[in-house]
Amino acid sequence: MMRRTTLLTGCTALTLALGATACGGGPVTPAGGGDKALAGQTVTVAGVWTGSEQKNFQKVLDAFSAKTGAKTQFVSTGDNVSTVVGSKIEGGNAPDVVMVPQVGVLQQFAQKGWLQPLSTTAEQTIGADFASVWKNYGSVDGTLYGLYFKAAHKSTVWYSPDALAQAGVEPPKTYDEMLKAGHTVSDSGLAAFAVAGQDGWTLTDWFENIYLSQAGPEKYDALAAHKLKWTDASVVKALTTLGKLFKDKQLIAGGQKEALNTDFPGSVEKVFGPEPKAGMVYEGDFVAGVAHDQFGRTIGQDADFFAFPAVDGGSAPVVSGGDAAVVLKDGKNAKAGMKLLEYLATPEAAAVWAKAGGFLSPNKKLDLASYGDDVTRATAKSLVAAGDSVRFDMSDQAPAAFGGTKGAGEWKLLQDFLGDPSDPKATADRLEAAAAKAYQG
Repeated sequence: MMRRTTLLTGCTALTLALGATACGGGPVTPAGGGDKALAGQTVTVAGVWTGSEQKNFQKVLDAFSAKTGAKTQFVSTGDNVSTVVGSKIEGGNAPDVVMVPQVGVLQQFAQKGWLQPLSTTAEQTIGADFASVWKNYGSVDGTLYGLYFKAAHKSTVWYSPDALAQAGVEPPKTYDEMLKAGHTVSDSGLAAFAVAGQDGWTLTDWFENIYLSQAGPEKYDALAAHKLKWTDASVVKALTTLGKLFKDKQLIAGGQKEALNTDFPGSVEKVFGPEPKAGMVYEGDFVAGVAHDQFGRTIGQDADFFAFPAVDGGSAPVVSGGDAAVVLKDGKNAKAGMKLLEYLATPEAAAVWAKAGGFLSPNKKLDLASYGDDVTRATAKSLVAAGDSVRFDMSDQAPAAFGGTKGAGEWKLLQDFLGDPSDPKATADRLEAAAAKAYQG
C-alpha cells in the first residue's frame, strides 16, 4: 500500500488540452461529461492517500471538475478504510466514491450491500481497455463494482548501479543467479539485500513472488482463496527457498536481527541513502519515489531495477496491488460519483497522474509517453504487457485478520520465520492455522 515531469505528445497532449476533441476525428463526448452537466454538484471521494499521492490525485479530480463543472472533496481515511467508511455510512455521511486498496475490502463492501454496480459505460471501457484480470479483481459474484485506477508493480528488485558495477555483476535472470550475484556483491564489501522485516507486508511480497513463479498461477489463485491449504508441499517448498535467503548472513544487511528492526523506508535508505549498507532492495515500483524524494537519487542513473527473476524454471512473476474506485449506494451524489468513475476509466484521467509522477496505470490505452522517465515507463510497460498473467497481492486478497494486520496472521508469522527460518514446515502449519481461523470468520 506504499506508495517524475513529462512532455505529453501527439494525441495525449491534444486530448488533455481540448478535452472534448478526439485526435484525427470530430467531437466526442468524453466519459464524465464535458458540457458542465454536473455544475453545482459535489462529489466526495474517500481514500488512503496522503501527502504527494493525495496532491497528485487532486490534479485528476481538478481535471474532472474542469470537464464537468462538479466540485470534488477528498477525505483521507488512513489505512483502516473499512472502519472509517462503515462509520460514515452509519452516520448518514457516506462518501460517493471510495478508493479501495485491497481486493478483500472490496469484496467485504459488496457483501455488505454498500456498493453500486458500475455503469454500462464504465464496464464497456474496462472491458476494452484493461486486461480481464483487472475486471475479475473488481468483480464479486459476477458483478463489476470496482475500477482499478492506480496499480503497483510488486515484482521489481531495485539496485545501486554503482554497487553492481563495482562487484562486476549484471542484473540476474533467475533467482539462483540473483543469490549468486548477491554473494559477489557481498564479497565486494556491501551486503546484498536490505530487507524490511519490521514491516510484515514486505515479507508477504517476497513469499508471493517466489510462490507465483515456483508453484504457478493456478496454485497461487487456489492458495489466495484458501482452496489450497498452507500446509501444501508447494508452500513448504517456497518457504524453504525464501529461508535460504533469510538465513544467509552474507546476503542480508545486518543479518536477521537488523532486518527485523528495519522498516520499508529504512530498507530503501540502506541502498540509496548517504551511507549505503546494501546493493539491492526488493519491493514495488514505489521504491523509486522514496529513493528520489528522500535521498535525491536520479531514477535510471543511480537507482534502477530488474524484474524479480524466475524461480526454479518457472515464469518470472508479476505481482501487483492497486486501488479500486467504487461507488457507494448511500452517497448523496452517487450518480455524479459514477460519472467520476467513468472518467477515471479513461486514459485521459490516468495521463494526468502519470505526468505528475508516482503512478502506474493498468489501462492499456494510456500512452507510455505520459510517464516522465524511462524507468517508470519500463515498469508500466511490464505491468501492461503481463496481461492476464498478473496476480494481485495475495495478502490483500485475504481477510484482514490473516493478510493485513500488524503483529498478527501472515505478517507476524513471516516475521517469526525471518527470525528463525530453520523449520519451513512448522511455519506452514502455523500459517494454515491462522488462515483457517480468519477465512472461517
